[in-house]
Amino acid sequence: MALPAAVLERKSERRRSFELLKARLGAKPSPVPVEPLLPTAIPELDRLLGGGFPAGAVATLEGETGCWSLAAGLVAAMTRRSLVAILDDGGLYPPALADAGACLERVLVVPARKALAAARAADILLRSRICRLILMPAVALRDAVWERLAKLARRGGVLVIVVAACAGSALSAAAEIRLHCELARALVRGGRGLWGSVAGFEFCVAVRKHKHLAAGRAARLRCVAE
Repeated sequence: MALPAAVLERKSERRRSFELLKARLGAKPSPVPVEPLLPTAIPELDRLLGGGFPAGAVATLEGETGCWSLAAGLVAAMTRRSLVAILDDGGLYPPALADAGACLERVLVVPARKALAAARAADILLRSRICRLILMPAVALRDAVWERLAKLARRGGVLVIVVAACAGSALSAAAEIRLHCELARALVRGGRGLWGSVAGFEFCVAVRKHKHLAAGRAARLRCVAE
């Protein structure tokens, strides 16, 4: 018994839709267009880096003074145009980000108190490509894990900033840029001695590793309390 023409037409339409869907799924994904450099909106730092951080890189901020102040400035600059993810080990203080000028509505905070949780969160965020910057504290991970995260960052054009007192060997090898922050001098408001008050500090940022720039370049930045 022959099928009605309307039934045959519906089957034919479903077949064409299925073939079209299969072709789309089988096609190679288009590369994500990314900026070659991500400016930090911190003039001294942009000059030091030749225009900004390369998109799709792992970079470290190392040292005892100035790293988190610098990181807050980077978050503030990036939230003006895109989403930022921060992996929080319990030390994040959002009001400090707001004081630095960050738009908190564009900050995604991911609790990650253990190394494994941080690795998994960073992996998911990098694969999703929902943000241009991921900020995280340094965690102890194997060489292969840092290498995988660096590869995902390059593929997605995402900048990963890792804050560490001192980067370990695995992180140092995976990082394309390493910056070291060191206290230069305290800034005193009013008279010196007993009648003075600390208004902020200056710190030196030195390049320890960069794919395109010579190590040893440095710049001074100022952090002043309002």
